Amino acid sequence: MTDILALLQCLQPYLTKTTIRQMNCLVPAIITMTGRVTMLGISRWTEKGGSYRTVQRFYTTAIPWALIFWLFVCQHLVKAAGNYLLAGDETVVTKSGKITFGLDRFFGSLAGKVIPGLAFFALSLIDIEKRRSYPTMVEQVIRSQAKKTTAQAKKKTKKRKKRGSATKTKKAGRPKGSRNRDKTQVVWTAELRLIHNMIQKQLCLVGRRLTITHLLLDGKFGHNNAVQMARNCGLHLVSKLRHDAALYFPYDGPYSGHGPYRKYGDKINYEAIPDCHLKQTRILDDIQTDIYQAKMLHKDFAARLNVVIIRKRHIKTGKWAKVILFSSDLNLTWEQIIDYYSLRFQIEFNFREAKQYWGLEDFMNVQETAVTNAANLSLFMVNVAQVLMGHFREEYTDFNVLDLKAFFRGHKYVTETLKLLPQKPEPILMTRIFEQVSQLGSIHYAPSSSSAA
Repeated sequence: MTDILALLQCLQPYLTKTTIRQMNCLVPAIITMTGRVTMLGISRWTEKGGSYRTVQRFYTTAIPWALIFWLFVCQHLVKAAGNYLLAGDETVVTKSGKITFGLDRFFGSLAGKVIPGLAFFALSLIDIEKRRSYPTMVEQVIRSQAKKTTAQAKKKTKKRKKRGSATKTKKAGRPKGSRNRDKTQVVWTAELRLIHNMIQKQLCLVGRRLTITHLLLDGKFGHNNAVQMARNCGLHLVSKLRHDAALYFPYDGPYSGHGPYRKYGDKINYEAIPDCHLKQTRILDDIQTDIYQAKMLHKDFAARLNVVIIRKRHIKTGKWAKVILFSSDLNLTWEQIIDYYSLRFQIEFNFREAKQYWGLEDFMNVQETAVTNAANLSLFMVNVAQVLMGHFREEYTDFNVLDLKAFFRGHKYVTETLKLLPQKPEPILMTRIFEQVSQLGSIHYAPSSSSAA
């Protein structure tokens, strides 16, 4: 149940014995330790053979993390017959100083502003039945000089407009000589290129073991370029549109008799959506929720979209708000689209655990290899914790990370205490001691005295 080396044996063909031995020292120490998860902190909690120098060597070793993630997840967490989705999201880690590899200014959603730090984009497999996310790949986001220049130029333009400086007004209508463009041929940004390469690598690793058909991304990627990137990978995108997206119903009227066939019908009015598209209405605590679904068009997208509109209205005040979800898969039901997009949030829980418990926010490494290993190790620990907690959840449904850390810490304290005794206690007494001490600090782990005896 707590044999870490047994869990890591599946990595043996692709890691050296030295690296596996180092991981066997680091992983239990990270689970057991308190305080910040830094190299020095880890070395203070390792068993024999886990000195600071050993930890340092591990962080400077080049490791094929994408393959390691997949081998571990494939061996311990996923089943070939299961239903899985591929989700992606970016997380920002605050960092001070000036020499950390990839250090730049990124928008932190928690801070609500641009902050100095590091950005990482992660992919994860989401189990639809268990409703859990398993990280499978992490890449650091490096902003190019061209992107920085573009961002600075946009910022200056925005300031100029704010001051009310004179700007040239764009002439109404279509520019003379312009032609229809193929919306499936898009300009790939560096970010989309990074995500595309990660997805292609992930699908190559998955092979035929799993069937993945949908990609989940947040509202930042609710545009045509992201749809084309997903379709290029053979996946359908599930994401969110802007609240003021200009959607059109397909035109189903008669042919005018001249010119091309009309494509766009009436523009949607979110305050008066036709009842024929209403799928569900429910009222709870004076909040009326209406859910609509329709196959709609957007002038910036290449093809029709499967759109689900969730509109909520307060019955007493009349105030209302809406969320617009969409998918490039026209066969999904409205329940599936809502369920899939809500499952995307499971990757946020991975980031939370990695930052709170496994050191994603704590590491102080500055070199490229060390930064890569620190970020990947913290998210790899999310999967290790899922495997270890799975054994306990068979009996304790609400067993969580705090219980797991308390269990390992209790075993650590008992083991170190027993080393000081001139003679070891009886096995039955040792078992009771381990069970009793492992409950200290736990929330949901409380074995009965009869089972301990």
